[in-house]
Amino acid sequence: MKDLVEVIAKSLVEHPEEVVVTEKESGKTTVIELKVAQSDMGKVIGKQGKIAKAIRAVVKAAASRSDKKVVVDIV
Repeated sequence: MKDLVEVIAKSLVEHPEEVVVTEKESGKTTVIELKVAQSDMGKVIGKQGKIAKAIRAVVKAAASRSDKKVVVDIV
């Protein structure tokens, strides 16, 4: 999941070298934290959060195969 979020985020931003994705697991829940440059924050979130929702939907669909709950936090 971490690699999926990283690829999506790097394709959206102007400074892909500043994209940092961390993954923390606790039981059946996995928390993925996405950090981008301050100037790229709007591109990752999108208007009214539509891009952020789309990223979460793609990750949730990919996680449904492994029967785990995945939470994506944009920091």
